[in-house]
Formats: sequence, C-alpha cells, structure tokens
Amino acid sequence: MKLRYPRSLVILSLLACAVSASAAPLRVLYFTKSSGYEHSVIKQDNGNPSYSEKILTKLGEREDIVFTTSKDGSKFSPEYLAQFDVLLFYTSGDLTSTGNDRHPGITTAGLSALFDFVANGGGFVGLHACSDTFHTMERGGGNNPRRLQRYRNYGAAADPFVKMLGGEFIRHGPQQVAIATITDRKFPGFDGFGDELKVNEEWYTLKDFMPDLRVLLVMQTAGMEGGDYARPPYPLAWARPHGKGRVAYNAMGHREDVWDSAYFQSMLAGMLKWAGNRAEADVTPNLEKVAPQHATIQAPPAEVKQ
Repeated sequence: MKLRYPRSLVILSLLACAVSASAAPLRVLYFTKSSGYEHSVIKQDNGNPSYSEKILTKLGEREDIVFTTSKDGSKFSPEYLAQFDVLLFYTSGDLTSTGNDRHPGITTAGLSALFDFVANGGGFVGLHACSDTFHTMERGGGNNPRRLQRYRNYGAAADPFVKMLGGEFIRHGPQQVAIATITDRKFPGFDGFGDELKVNEEWYTLKDFMPDLRVLLVMQTAGMEGGDYARPPYPLAWARPHGKGRVAYNAMGHREDVWDSAYFQSMLAGMLKWAGNRAEADVTPNLEKVAPQHATIQAPPAEVKQ
C-alpha cells in the first residue's frame, strides 16, 4: 500500500533537514606541511599543538568550526578530502617532496584529488606561505636559492596550483609597520575595522594574479622600507571562484601577534565560511579597479641576479 503524507508534513520535514545541514559544524582540514621553510606559528613541539593551532581551537569554538590538523601529504585522496568542507593551507615548497619538515609529501594521485576537490565544489583557503607553494618552474623541495624565474608573470603558463590560488609569492623585505587597505568591507569578516589596517608584519610581494580576483586587501607600498616594495600597490588578499569551488587567500599570518588580533581572526573566519558555502559575498572581479598596476613587479636584487 502506498502511504501518503500531508503536504505540510513533507515541507516541514524538508525544512528540518535543511536546518540540520546548515547547523552542522564547518569541517576544515588545516594542512601545514612545509617542504620549504617552516614558519614558527605552525611548528609543533614534540607533537604538541602549534601556536596557530591553539588559536584555531578557540576560533572554532566561537565560530562552530571543527579543525583537523595534518602535515602528512600521503593522506590525500578523494576519500580523505571528502571528510572536509574546506582545506586551509599554511604550506611551502614542492609539497610532493618530503622536503624540510620530513613529513610525507602528496602523491601524484593525491595532488589530482586536491585539484578535483576544489574544482568539484570544495572550499580552499590559503594563508601567508601558501603562496610560497608549488612555484612555477620550481620543483624538488626547498626554495631555489636564486629564484630569478619568479620575477616575471607567466599567465596561462603558471603552475596549476598558482592559478588555483590566484597568485604567487616572489619575496619579502624586512618586517615593518605598513598599511593594507580593505577594498571590500562587505566581504564576510572584513567589516568593522575601517578602511585600512596598519600592522607590523612580514609583507609578501606577489605576482601572477588571476584576472578574476575579488581583491579584499591591497598592499600600499609607498614609503615602505626595502627594494622589494619598489612597485605599485598590489593585492594582498582575495577571493575567487574555481570551477564549482571557492578559493580565498590572505598573505598575512607570519607573526604571532597577527594571529592574536581580532582583525586577522575575523578575516580568517569569514573566508572559511565563504569558502565553505556558509556565507555569501559579491565576488565580481575588481582587480583592475583597485590595483591597476598589479602586473608591475619590482626589480630582482643583486643577489638574485648573480
């Protein structure tokens, strides 16, 4: 006998399922393998949580986010990544190699699983050294000592990881207090801090920006110390669609006091929620409007030219 249920009961049931799904915690894999340089905020002391992990634990409790931390690239597979809504990368170097931190690298199949995860609708957020990962024309673990090849834009010929992320790290100068302007205060987590952030940080210089970026922060280079910043303003944080997925990046996050700050934690939570489809935002490209000279790269220093 075919059972019939009242239409109102069916609707209530569907609404209950929708509410239950949206109420589930956001599941984030915090991946911190460093085949290149390993930053202090992600170092684990005898297996104890790193500085950034401790911050994320508290952030997760406030924002209903569950973080799983790993440095083991060998785990990457479609089945493993399917456990998560968003991948949060604070990584460096060629992640397919063991490299500096001696943790297993991502296999060829695992790297394909990563790209498929994002292209098929997963979220991806990169922090700081994530843009120092999978450089165009660089393979084999740590950083190339000269890196002259970084001082050009490759466009369509850039490494697939660079194109997914939306940009690539070149170099950084001395840590200093500088200004990053907030170019989209309506993006989740970027409101409530005025039009600019004046912060002491290790400021990355970046290039090979994908044309579809929704730029969220712009580095204001005027008056900055060091030749690495002898260039026009350029994007420092952004969001972009990638296939069916969502990608965001913030070059900040080197220093412990930056991780401690309300603005950084707010921006990070907002990017994770947007990437995980828990928040919406206008991601209409604005690269040419807010950083029209973004493609101009600083000249390489003498030690790189040698």
